[in-house]
Amino acid sequence: MAAWTGALALAMALQASAAQAGATSAGATSASASGPGGLAGDARLADFKGEAASPETRRIAHWALHSGDHAGMPYMIVDKVQARVFVFDKEGRLQGAGPALLGMERGDGTALGLGERKLAAIAPQERTTPAGRFVASLARDMKGQEILWIDYDSALALHRVVKGTPTERRAERLQSASAEDNRISYGCINVPVAFYEGVVSPAFAHSSGVVYILPETRPAQEVFGSYEVDTGGKSPDSSQH
Repeated sequence: MAAWTGALALAMALQASAAQAGATSAGATSASASGPGGLAGDARLADFKGEAASPETRRIAHWALHSGDHAGMPYMIVDKVQARVFVFDKEGRLQGAGPALLGMERGDGTALGLGERKLAAIAPQERTTPAGRFVASLARDMKGQEILWIDYDSALALHRVVKGTPTERRAERLQSASAEDNRISYGCINVPVAFYEGVVSPAFAHSSGVVYILPETRPAQEVFGSYEVDTGGKSPDSSQH
């Protein structure tokens, strides 16, 4: 996480046109048709290609594709509870999944004016990774390093894992089998270098994309206005394209 106030103008310009795709913030509702019992029929399912994922991640991945909420763009799901990131192409095919480091404080909101502050001015209880739907684009930080800008108001980005201090052990935390020790950042999402360069960067290289950061304090349906997609007995990992 970084304040990167000098880079916000660039991020705003890059995201201004992308926002026209219909980005909604946390708590927004997407209008979608659903079948009997709140289940949508004629399911077009996301293809996880055998990758393990939480039920909530699968629900949002299927819904984003079925409803068209991803606006025909590549999309990403950040599962904060499991500390995992899933990247899909515009057809809902998984491009890759990997671990992530997240804000040290659990929570789904963000402090007002966070993007304008220096790191030292961000209190520990404010170091959250906010939940919501965001239209994200690749950009450069103040050091010229490519990052995925998710939300410039809160200076929220996804980037290669930073070294941090020795006591933070960020690289070791990413390799840990437990998600419990992955809460260490100021709010930004840190991913392995190989995952960023091999999956994230190529997925967003030619298009903006939608990032869904799943909530951890309330239901995802409340945040995204999503609905349950009826898989019709089909395997959730089988491609429907």
